[in-house]
Amino acid sequence: MRSPVPEYLASVLEDCRRFDGGAVTEGNPVVASADPDTFAVSLATVAGSLHEAGDTDTEFSIQSIAKAIAYALAIEDNGIEAVLEAVDVEPSGDSFNEISLEAETGRPRNPLINAGALAVHSMIRGSGSEERAARMTALLSTMADRELSIDQSVYEAELASDDRNTAIAHLLKSVGHLDAEPADVVDGYARQCAVSVTCSDLARIAAVMANGGKNPETGVQILDPAVDRHILAVMATCGMYDGSGSWLASVGIPAKSGVAGAIIGVLPGQVGIAVLSPRLNEHGNSVRGVAVFERLSRDLGLHMMHVAPSGESAIRSVTESEDMTSVELQGDLRFAGAEAVISRLLSGVTENRSVAIDFKEVRAVDGAARRLLTDAVHALEDDGHRVSVEDPDGFMDSPDRSEATGENHVPVGQR
Repeated sequence: MRSPVPEYLASVLEDCRRFDGGAVTEGNPVVASADPDTFAVSLATVAGSLHEAGDTDTEFSIQSIAKAIAYALAIEDNGIEAVLEAVDVEPSGDSFNEISLEAETGRPRNPLINAGALAVHSMIRGSGSEERAARMTALLSTMADRELSIDQSVYEAELASDDRNTAIAHLLKSVGHLDAEPADVVDGYARQCAVSVTCSDLARIAAVMANGGKNPETGVQILDPAVDRHILAVMATCGMYDGSGSWLASVGIPAKSGVAGAIIGVLPGQVGIAVLSPRLNEHGNSVRGVAVFERLSRDLGLHMMHVAPSGESAIRSVTESEDMTSVELQGDLRFAGAEAVISRLLSGVTENRSVAIDFKEVRAVDGAARRLLTDAVHALEDDGHRVSVEDPDGFMDSPDRSEATGENHVPVGQR
């Protein structure tokens, strides 16, 4: 049996080819030489599957999509509070290359516009531009699960046309929000933008972010889960520049675009998606890329505000006998699921009745659910009930292994 997903993705590309407006970027002559009809989509799931259609092997420069990953690296190097002191997280409402600084503090509005991205890049640890860019490339390679490299021709053309970024860097230096010399930061930023990727690479990178910073295939924790969550929140509100509001309303997937025509989208807990089509709209976002994401969101129910009820689905079965209530749980238990279990126990456990709780079909229990269920067990025991818990994977014994020990987490600053 073959998966129907690639055939569906191919049909989406075919349907969206009619959106032929926009124009290829003119800022970088190498990027501007791209075939405007290049079109690809890749979808990587948190279970490790990859589905794709179109020109998925075509290489192009990552451009501004790297801003989100650089933000993660800067946070790991400096801590989130230090980074927030330098760069805010508010939508700017401006184009990506506008000088959007807070009047009071001089901070860039967010890390996903050029001013913020330059400040963020300067906070990545390294002896100079080459080392900072090398660390960025190494992190992107780890997330894509293959060795990536910087396209020298794109880098040189980027640097030759970076007068505006140079001016922004000098302005940031003058207000105390640049941690290195402007020329060095602009050089490193140009290298960061010139990392060569494919649509498949970006989908795999997105899948890591959709999976809480963990590689879905190897299980290695690449990004800290809290940092990953923070980045996705900023992507949701700022990732599509001055088109971010309409994107969030119509597509509802945290995303980041680049002027080479790629868009990366991350739906937490489900999928990472990448689309490539070089023609851009007035916001600097791929015309066909936006159309594909709108179609996928609508067809597959991927809008982040479209969430199926998760409470009752946590209860697999309830068995009543004369002196016993047995509750079999399933799936991923979070607050809503744990609360549904507690409500069921409150309504169905009579005086002196024993309670058996079975976790055999449970895949994961987060901290909130663990605390609620632990408190519920203690409350039942305090009320005189005999409680037995079958928990072969030890979900109720201690926090998740990654939370407790950082096991399998490779610090991004040490690659």
